[in-house]
Amino acid sequence: MAWVFVGLLVFFIGAAAFTAIINPIRNNARAPIVKLSNNKAYVGVDGWETTANGVTFDSVDAPGGPADKAGLVGGDVITKFDGQDIHDEDQMGDLMERTPIGKTVEVEYIRDGERKKTQLTTVSYEDFRRLTRDFERRPEGRGQFGYEDGDAERVEVPGPVPGKNVYGVKLNSLLQSRPADIAGIKEGDVVIELDGVPIRTPEEFLMRVRRALPYSTVKVVVMRGQEKLEIPVKMGKQ
Repeated sequence: MAWVFVGLLVFFIGAAAFTAIINPIRNNARAPIVKLSNNKAYVGVDGWETTANGVTFDSVDAPGGPADKAGLVGGDVITKFDGQDIHDEDQMGDLMERTPIGKTVEVEYIRDGERKKTQLTTVSYEDFRRLTRDFERRPEGRGQFGYEDGDAERVEVPGPVPGKNVYGVKLNSLLQSRPADIAGIKEGDVVIELDGVPIRTPEEFLMRVRRALPYSTVKVVVMRGQEKLEIPVKMGKQ
């Protein structure tokens, strides 16, 4: 009888342990799957960085985004967004979370020491990704300039008003027999404008080169020492 009692005791203990293990698994299996939604507003830049007087960014993203339509370029310093003074990148990130998608806001910014204003309309993540995919799959392909993009650097150049910081992109290495070389661009030239767009960062320059239509001719403005030159360049294709 003792052996029977011990056997029954072991059976009930094992059953209780099995129930304790299996019930959470069943409960988890019945738990609803939570799908995260992204309601963050996007303006179409490659990220924010805290700087003096506000936040800046390296480049606009794909063509047709809010920042692009608003005329912003990499290196601009955002000082006020939708009526709020901007102090750092964390604050700007919070604003992107709180700003409604599709809202048109006023943006104040500094470029080349001058304060400017523009307006932009925020977009959703889905719209932002669509613009990016459309650009990546563009049937015309991407433009080619013929330089080592990893060897380009942001440098200060003489500005029209003393004391105002004006920047351009210095080309330290060019590829022989490529569009820039053929057009007469020289190593050491500092690009300050491409196809009418101010160039203030290497990232913005690279994006604008890729956006240029292959085999089209674009006007490139460079500083060569103290001399300002306008050079037409027939773009290649990546």
